[in-house]
Amino acid sequence: MTDDTEIRLCRTFQTAPAAVPKEETAKYLVSALEAEGFQAPDWLVPDLEDGTAPDMKAEGLENTIDRVPEYEFPGEIHPRVEWAYDDDRFRENGREQIDRLVAEIGDEIDGVVVPKVGRVADVERAAAAVAEAEREHGYPDGSIDLSIIIESGRARSDLREIAKFGADSRLTALIFGPVDYAAELGGRDLGEGMPRWDGLLEALSNEASAGGLLAIGGPFDDLFKERAGLTFYNAEAYADQVEREAQVGLDGSWSLYPKQTLQANTIHMPTPEELERDVHKIERFNEAKREGTGAVTIDGQMVDEATFKNFRNTVQTVRAIHDRRPDQTEERYDGELLDRALELELSYR
Repeated sequence: MTDDTEIRLCRTFQTAPAAVPKEETAKYLVSALEAEGFQAPDWLVPDLEDGTAPDMKAEGLENTIDRVPEYEFPGEIHPRVEWAYDDDRFRENGREQIDRLVAEIGDEIDGVVVPKVGRVADVERAAAAVAEAEREHGYPDGSIDLSIIIESGRARSDLREIAKFGADSRLTALIFGPVDYAAELGGRDLGEGMPRWDGLLEALSNEASAGGLLAIGGPFDDLFKERAGLTFYNAEAYADQVEREAQVGLDGSWSLYPKQTLQANTIHMPTPEELERDVHKIERFNEAKREGTGAVTIDGQMVDEATFKNFRNTVQTVRAIHDRRPDQTEERYDGELLDRALELELSYR
């Protein structure tokens, strides 16, 4: 990472059903589009796949086309279409949905999310479907991004080849889909929740980093708990999952609910204490650099180029959030600290 590296934010990947069996079928999609503050996701994913019932897919597509242009959404829009590496019908549905989305709201969306991909050849097919829609509707090559959900044994086996393909293509993010993945492996629900998948998440983070892609964790669907007659939001367990994902270097987390979005946005954002610590160390290092010193000890820690990069990552993340969501940084940080972070010299040399 260099001091001019652009960080693309996807702290939160929030799926919202594009149509539900209610009087206002676009209720949840509209609610997500209207979200403000920390409840507004970095990526909003209108869901035309599993989140929308089979008999409402067409209405979900129309809702997405009609409603997305009505809102000044602060983040990115990436509809999830239908797809399956082993089912021609789903792939054809996905191609048609991609074509309609690009034709009708190509200026309003940033990309599409394709689920249930197989080996790298299937990812190439999905990329070709997006490229064809761009050509057909007059968009420059690469205008519409592609993100994929890793939820099959084939995709996991080809993860490195998929990431290598992504390094030279429109592929933007690798997202984990644990439920379909466990089902394909023949996994059983033993009543204690899903596996942690630590090895897979580490591989996802590593291969995404090597390919210049984003890595996003899977959904946490155990939204509510009940105890002593009281139903409550399961905040602690979701926070545990998001913190594990952040610790292994994932760029963001999947959200199914506004409260999850608030938590993921916050956890994937440096705390005021972290920002103060790293700004202070960079300021001290810059002073030493002006005096001609290479490696210095600051507050008991030996700071060289490797540790400096970690401090710089914190500041660059805050700057990226501030560029896109100044309402969040201004709420979270003291004004003087934020000014110091924005004005800081981040070059090691």
